[in-house]
Amino acid sequence: MAELDFERRLERLFAEAPAFADDDTFAERVERRLDRGWTARRWLIGAAGLAGGLIGASQLVVSSVFHRMAAVEGSARALSSGLPRTEPVQWISTLPSGGVVVWIAIGVAVILMGFVFTRVIEEI
Repeated sequence: MAELDFERRLERLFAEAPAFADDDTFAERVERRLDRGWTARRWLIGAAGLAGGLIGASQLVVSSVFHRMAAVEGSARALSSGLPRTEPVQWISTLPSGGVVVWIAIGVAVILMGFVFTRVIEEI
């Protein structure tokens, strides 16, 4: 029986954190460090996104993808004039990649909606 009382008393002692005179100052200092770290991360992530966007845009311009898109659009119009109007999904198969890009975009959109949904749930 003495062991049970000793263990309960020991649990109570470790459950209560000792109070120090500078505990508010310490907590404030830790919070400032955490906030400074988050601010730096936000700036780094933003800078990396901006750099990635600029690199991607420059690659699009250099590879003349806009000219290729205009050519594909013209050929898609020519192909769509010869397609039967009864099957609306046929235009996907006329794309240069066989429509795989469209399905990948749909999948990425669904995954992105899932991430947004989980973020909203975390905030609530």
